[in-house]
Amino acid sequence: MHIMKAFVLFILFIFTLSLSELFAQNTLSCQWEEVIEQLSVASEDQDININNIIEELTERIQEPLNINTVTKEQLEQFSFLTDIQIENILAYLYIHGQMQTIYELQMVEDMDRQTIQYLTPFVYAEPVKTKEAIPSLKQILRYGKNEVLTRFDIPFYERKGYRKEYLGPAIYNSLRYSFRYKDHLYTGFTAEKDAGEPFGALHNTKGYDFYSFYFFLRNIGKLKALAVGNYRLSFGQGLVLSNDFIMGKTSALSTITSRNSQVKKHSSTDEYNYFRGLATTVQWNEFTFSGFYSHRSLDGITKDESITSINKTGQHRTQKEADRRGVLTLQATGGNVSYHKNGLKVGATGIYYFFDKPYYPQVREYSKYNLRGNNFHNLGIDYKYRWNRFTFIGETAIGKGGGMATLNTVSYSPVSSYQFMFVQRYYSRDYWAFFARSFSEGGYVQNESGYYLAVEASPIRHWKFFLSADYFRFPWLKYLIDKPSSGFDGIVQSTYSPCKNLNMFLRYQYKQKEKNYTNTDKTKSVQPIYHHKWRYRLNYVPVDQLTLRFTFDYNAIYPKPAKVSDGFQFVQSVGYAFKKVPLKLELQGSYFHTDDYASRVYSYEKGMLNSFYSPSFYGIGNRLAMHVRWDIHKNWMVMAKYGQTTYYDREEIGSGNDLIYSNRKQDLQVQVKVKF
Repeated sequence: MHIMKAFVLFILFIFTLSLSELFAQNTLSCQWEEVIEQLSVASEDQDININNIIEELTERIQEPLNINTVTKEQLEQFSFLTDIQIENILAYLYIHGQMQTIYELQMVEDMDRQTIQYLTPFVYAEPVKTKEAIPSLKQILRYGKNEVLTRFDIPFYERKGYRKEYLGPAIYNSLRYSFRYKDHLYTGFTAEKDAGEPFGALHNTKGYDFYSFYFFLRNIGKLKALAVGNYRLSFGQGLVLSNDFIMGKTSALSTITSRNSQVKKHSSTDEYNYFRGLATTVQWNEFTFSGFYSHRSLDGITKDESITSINKTGQHRTQKEADRRGVLTLQATGGNVSYHKNGLKVGATGIYYFFDKPYYPQVREYSKYNLRGNNFHNLGIDYKYRWNRFTFIGETAIGKGGGMATLNTVSYSPVSSYQFMFVQRYYSRDYWAFFARSFSEGGYVQNESGYYLAVEASPIRHWKFFLSADYFRFPWLKYLIDKPSSGFDGIVQSTYSPCKNLNMFLRYQYKQKEKNYTNTDKTKSVQPIYHHKWRYRLNYVPVDQLTLRFTFDYNAIYPKPAKVSDGFQFVQSVGYAFKKVPLKLELQGSYFHTDDYASRVYSYEKGMLNSFYSPSFYGIGNRLAMHVRWDIHKNWMVMAKYGQTTYYDREEIGSGNDLIYSNRKQDLQVQVKVKF
């Protein structure tokens, strides 16, 4: 094992040296999916759906913003931009007038080369002579864009569940239609059938298992947003209400805090994290008012006219899962009011929600303070103040029963190449907010306190350094932790970008966290678990059409009295875009070797449109994936991906109904997009 590690490290060293001599002055084609993957360090071990942010950025590339008319709210959707950079862009436009070219961003204070590369695909520069008028219905119908997108996932293997338990075929299919007029009007529907779910069966005559409809207006005079159907909400720092993806502890300070206080459409295939009903936002001078009402069904288990659990997967493959479909109803109403002038912003968010049956889940010792009952409410006050190069952001909230949560952030940037951030959080054990999502270690806005400190600096040309340290406490018991506990999480990353077509980074993450541990004599105790993660990534573009990426991962995890469980992975990908044919190919291969599931590794793969794929692997094996995109016509696109995973240390893959009677799994994904 250790000889193999040494060999891999030697190959990595030789590979890096050989590439470092091939510097060319070509433009690096920024793959923003990889930017999201690099930033989402903390999401690997958490059940977080990142597809919504992928979809929003995909739409923004299709409908880029004119930098000369861009608003602060529009720039805030880009997580790689800091508050100072956003204000400097707007200040530059105010002082110097409209930009003639997008490359004028280089003259904006605090804008570095990498950030400009990230932003370029989403914006363009075009002179504006007259203010855009409110469009007529005739204009909308004439110049609006229609799009149909369908996807099929076809496995070339059989899982155990398809022999008896699963009600439908193994093929996954989704169908999406959307109509968009500029940045003002969005409408459409989404239909999806998960693998194993029936299509048009007797108990499911409606065809697809899941349907979603949305109608969304934005920036029409004082009306900032109007959503009918399915939608998402986010206000303040998410202590009361947020359907947004929260990146949390990443390797970039701009992603730590939440900035998107707004109503958004929900058009993705996420079957759980959304509201259904009506929501609107109106702006009057410095005040913004938002209100909403939602009424939707949820999957779960009921017993004796009470709700005992709520299912979030959205899967209805077996009869048991089908019987749990839509057995409870959740209604919610509330709103937000905010005041924003100069560097001050203050807001208040309130929500009231109730089930059609009382919610009484099984009580464990660690969950004795969790939500129970029928009707609930939360109220929060959020605040933000900017003074020179200091920014103070926070939110404080209370819930039913008096539980409290507060999150406060102070950031300081003395010069453009340095930024400091301090985050304090306290979520009491009896604070419960059903729709809360914010910065945390445990994944919930409850039973946690902590202090987070981070520094981002570029003291040397071509180099960027990131350092963070988070000390956290769980004042009460948690799942698999039978006493109050504490821990530490630290990240160190250095990034080297000698030229536009080459960059590399080395990241080390250390985490110490307490969990239950059972000794060989069956004695159970709470012991610290130590986790070390290393990642080296190299991106190189020798010519404009060719992209190379190499990644090496090493993990080691162990409780204090036990031996180390470790593993490594190296991944090589090659992408090529043909000049004369609108065809793009990407081939990726990886080899992984870990002791067990505890030391599992993660690997990002280019997936279908509006999706993010970062699977985990453990044991010994390899993974091969080939991705093809063919833009047949300006209105036609076909995308396909073939993947194969082979394990060398087992004859079967998975367990339960997902068991595969082979050491190899192969699958094919096909996606077709038509615009008209």
